[in-house]
Amino acid sequence: MQTRQHAWQERREFTDEQGKAEKIKVSVGSRIFDTVNLIFLILLGLTTFYPFWDCLVVSFSSLKSYLATNIHLWPDEWSFEGYAYMLKSFDLWRSYANSIFITVVGTLINMLITTMAAYVLSKKDLKGQRFFMFLAVFTMMFTGGIIPTYIVVKDLHLMNSLWAMILPSAVNTYNLIILRNFFLELPMELEEAALLDGCTEIGVLFRIMLPISKPALTTVTLFYAVDHWNDFFSAIMYINKKEAWPLQLFLRSMLFQNDAAYSSGGESLFLLGQPMKMAAVMLAIIPIMCAYPFFQKYFTAGMTAGAVKG
Repeated sequence: MQTRQHAWQERREFTDEQGKAEKIKVSVGSRIFDTVNLIFLILLGLTTFYPFWDCLVVSFSSLKSYLATNIHLWPDEWSFEGYAYMLKSFDLWRSYANSIFITVVGTLINMLITTMAAYVLSKKDLKGQRFFMFLAVFTMMFTGGIIPTYIVVKDLHLMNSLWAMILPSAVNTYNLIILRNFFLELPMELEEAALLDGCTEIGVLFRIMLPISKPALTTVTLFYAVDHWNDFFSAIMYINKKEAWPLQLFLRSMLFQNDAAYSSGGESLFLLGQPMKMAAVMLAIIPIMCAYPFFQKYFTAGMTAGAVKG
């Protein structure tokens, strides 16, 4: 009996020692991985953050300070002349108004159509559901091309109109799939209970489904808003009138004109130098930077919502 107890005790001690050794090995390996991972993420973060910081520092620097060094960590000589010149430009504020109109109205139209289409396609009893989803996914891989799209916009008399930057991109298939998959994960009992209480399909969508879908809706809204605000290619394709220029096209024109004037020595250097260009860039990205923190709490949840279920 004592021999069995002694053998069992030795086996237990051996198992405990083996477990401690494995735990130590795992702990050391985990620490090494965490350290390497942390260093990599810090370097990656600095790599992505420095261009923004360089742009910000240069925008508050004088042209003399900018030309003195190639690495800009802090303004050696502060200057607000670039911002002062840009803020006095009437064309800048008109372009701002155009971009705000495109972003607000375009996002509202995007969300209205995308939400209703995603809700309908999430119905499992919808006849031809697979066919309609195939048509939607097909547009992600094959498009009409630049020239056919241009011809359609021209025939619809949308040239030189802000609607040319809104209507052709009324629905994004990727965002449509995100919302559809999110609606598929919602419990069907909510819809059935609402229908039994006499609510219509439209009422179910706007009174039941949308209030509990804030993470996905906020994420898709942010996607659409950023796309509209940064849309540059559509403006080049469809808008030639200066009065209808969005902010991105105005900045492009201003930078090109300033580069040409600078090469010919036409105006004062500080107005044509890099600090003024960086000030213009900062003014263009400030609205999105101010809006993003308010949507950040929904962003992660919305990105993962409906990402697995098909």
